[in-house]
Amino acid sequence: MAKFGYLGNFLVLCIFLGIVGFSHAQLQFNFYAKSCPQAEKIIEDYVQKHIPNAPSLAAALLRLQFHDCFVRGCDGSVLLNFTSSTKKQTEKVAVPNQTLRGFSFIDGVKKAVEAECPGVVSCADIVALVARDSVVVTGGPYWNVPTGRRDGRISSASEALANIPSPTNNFSSLQSSFASKGLDLKDLVLLSGAHTIGVSHCPSFSSRLYNFTGVWGNQDPSLDSEYAANLKTKKCKSINDNTTIVEMDPGSASKFDLSYYKLVLKRKGLFQSDAALTTSATTKSYINQLVQGSLKQFNAEFGVAMEKMGRIEVKTGSAGEIRKHCAVVNS
Repeated sequence: MAKFGYLGNFLVLCIFLGIVGFSHAQLQFNFYAKSCPQAEKIIEDYVQKHIPNAPSLAAALLRLQFHDCFVRGCDGSVLLNFTSSTKKQTEKVAVPNQTLRGFSFIDGVKKAVEAECPGVVSCADIVALVARDSVVVTGGPYWNVPTGRRDGRISSASEALANIPSPTNNFSSLQSSFASKGLDLKDLVLLSGAHTIGVSHCPSFSSRLYNFTGVWGNQDPSLDSEYAANLKTKKCKSINDNTTIVEMDPGSASKFDLSYYKLVLKRKGLFQSDAALTTSATTKSYINQLVQGSLKQFNAEFGVAMEKMGRIEVKTGSAGEIRKHCAVVNS
């Protein structure tokens, strides 16, 4: 009986792994080689033409993919607007997504691709390719982006709120959130490295400055006091400041480098989630390894983590659809 149970579990495991492998196998490099040979070139050319004029969009487009993949997988659901057909508020209106940018950029790319190959290239693939290409154009790392994702038809604000990691998360919450998506602690550290570029708004971290424990005047003790004072006097002068933006990697926010990790070790990470990475011996060890290593090593490992994230719960084959317009499902 025990032996049968073991064999049964083993067979179930093999079947499960086979299914997982099959799902991943459906994403492939040059997926559009026959159906739209110029697709990736069109996307790359569009990025190379427009991102140099608005380099800050690189970080925004990278964040867009992250927020897309953590809700229903990498299916472009973050792009959907509320319409009568969606029946409910979409991911766009959820608090974590209210500061997302880059939607019009994605629409521009989609229009260019549709002109070449109508109804062939998914918005989900465009999000993944644009995130990579925009980072590369601004001097960041290149990573592999297999394609073949299809677009989801469901987008839920409540699911976005429940699934997207928060900048106020502690280590336990981060670990659980990433594990639920098949990502491990090394992925957590590497993907957090995206904070080396871009900016944030005060509400994402101002509680660390003014009422960390829920009592007015309490400051997060894990935040360097000098850095906190600078943020309060020169940036977020009020806890109610919703407009001021702050660099996540001060002095190096436009450069993809190791500076973010060095700041985290100095207790100068902007978010509670940044500081949380130092509360685990495992993640702190990963950070130290990255800081002591080379930028080339980080770029390569970051790329691996991005490719892994880009495979989360993808829809392939006959699942989902190929949207004509990224903001609305097909009629």
